[in-house]
Amino acid sequence: MNSPLVSSWVLTLVCADRVGIVAAVSRFLADRGGFITDSQQYADRAAGLFFMRVAFEATEPLMTSSTDQLRIDFSAVGDAFAMAWRLTATDEKPRMLIAVSKGSHCLADLLHRWQTGTLAVDIMGVASNHPDMRRITEWHGIPYHELPPNGDKPTQEAALLDLFARTRSEYLILARYMQVLSEDLVSKLAGRCVNIHHSFLPGFKGARPYHRAHERGVKLIGATAHFVTADLDEGPIIEQAVERVDHRATADDMIRIGRDIEARVLARAVGWLADRRVLLNGGKTVVFS
Repeated sequence: MNSPLVSSWVLTLVCADRVGIVAAVSRFLADRGGFITDSQQYADRAAGLFFMRVAFEATEPLMTSSTDQLRIDFSAVGDAFAMAWRLTATDEKPRMLIAVSKGSHCLADLLHRWQTGTLAVDIMGVASNHPDMRRITEWHGIPYHELPPNGDKPTQEAALLDLFARTRSEYLILARYMQVLSEDLVSKLAGRCVNIHHSFLPGFKGARPYHRAHERGVKLIGATAHFVTADLDEGPIIEQAVERVDHRATADDMIRIGRDIEARVLARAVGWLADRRVLLNGGKTVVFS
């Protein structure tokens, strides 16, 4: 059986900043009949790094090349500039495993966007340390995996990591998974695990941020999607949003408003990951939105 015809790709790259990178990439695509539909780049002068995302389509000469062949061909350019690069067909949806505890708002939003075709990912399953989210997950036709009970973190995390590997997932999305991951698990999933924190980081890290925000009388509350690192709620930030509140807002009001923000922020972050728009830059990210 012939492989389906691929007609568009996304190339992302990071390398030391120097003259000629854009020219080399453009020349590579032009020589193969690639038509650039979107190109964004950023030079971090302080770090001496160059970041680029290029979306391109096939014209007739390119249509005979497979994605694998394009990768082989581009490796010469990548080696010449010591790039960390990735070339993917636009129909290669990233495989994602979602972890959740009892809160449904972020999970339900992601499942709805996925089912309606507005979130271009393959959801490989939902893992949870509670049974509560089984019904909504299975209603969407997604496998639900209940992890070992709380209290045995090594066994629970081993099961989560095994599920991540068996489903060949690219990202683990913590959609209000209310467990602090061990340094060992975080290390194994470095750059591949994303959390939604119910606060506008770096303020109010850790537990019960809305209650602490209420005690301080804040006028803005928010949410932050970030990569998970061993330092709690300190990972590279992908997306944030805020809403105004005033002195009348109770802690419960803030929680209600915050749930809507959390769902929107996490969905945007997952969507940008799906589009290959997020590149790590040390303790920060470059997001080509």
